[in-house]
Amino acid sequence: MAVKVLIVEDNPVARSFLTRVVKESFSDALLITEAGDLETARRQIGPLRDSAQTGDPFKLILVDLELPDGNGMELLAELGQYPATKIVTTLYSDDDHLFPALQCGADGYLLKEDRFEVLVEELQKIVRGQPPLSPAIARRLLTHFRQGPGGAGGISEPAPLASGFQSSRPVPMGRGAPLDHERLTPRESEVLTYLSKGFTIKEIASLMGIKWFTVNDHIKSIYKKLNVSSRAEAAVLASKQGLV
Repeated sequence: MAVKVLIVEDNPVARSFLTRVVKESFSDALLITEAGDLETARRQIGPLRDSAQTGDPFKLILVDLELPDGNGMELLAELGQYPATKIVTTLYSDDDHLFPALQCGADGYLLKEDRFEVLVEELQKIVRGQPPLSPAIARRLLTHFRQGPGGAGGISEPAPLASGFQSSRPVPMGRGAPLDHERLTPRESEVLTYLSKGFTIKEIASLMGIKWFTVNDHIKSIYKKLNVSSRAEAAVLASKQGLV
């Protein structure tokens, strides 16, 4: 069965661009639906947006924040219990848009101004159980947590995607095992440092002179040793312990 994707974007050029990004990101069969405003999006989602216990719901929803008939955060709030991975796609990278979007239930936050290849890589993180965040947004979140907790709380737990897709999110800062530097190899510590600075897997591979899948293996080992499930959680733990 095809994975159902909804792209909510009023600009036709941006909508076409995001459609190409989604198609390039996943090997699964996709059924992509486009909506240019909130009314159309709500109609496409239908009455399932409240409980979504039956039928064939969307598994991935991309939402622009500025729409002709309202704000995309309204839709995010309405879809609090909807079993989809919900990702904001926007031009806004400031805290006034980022944190309210996360609090409304966004599972990821991507900047449409990023290169095609960057957006593809960020969306592919869904398959690896990592939150899709543009590099600039990852760095902003890390800076926020370094300054102290209390910002991006209340993020809803995303549902698994069909056909083996799975998504994750930063967990509350109280979770996870204490960081123990001796448990990490020098290579793993170096990878963790780059992760904490917001670099992508391909960028880390280039900086370290190794293959991207080797970096991915290091990341899996880091997650296992630190008892974490996402890049963001590992970065927060590393920051709290003074590694970065």
